Amino acid sequence: MPDYGAIVEYIVRRLVNHPDDVDVTSERSEAGASMVTISTAPDDIGRVIGKHGTTINAIRLVAKAASVKPGEKVDVDLS
Repeated sequence: MPDYGAIVEYIVRRLVNHPDDVDVTSERSEAGASMVTISTAPDDIGRVIGKHGTTINAIRLVAKAASVKPGEKVDVDLS
């Protein structure tokens, strides 16, 4: 099973201006889905979201692509 939190954290830390303020948590729900939550500095949220949400959607796509082979479900959320 891949570590989806580590994958997302690797991407997000390279996008933001304050990589030390990035906090990524990963939890598994009762249904077996992984929930990855991203927390950044307030001025970096726009960099993670991107224009019209393209960057966060790309991050979600990478996490979901990593979950295809093991047959798992993963959700990425920005808080």
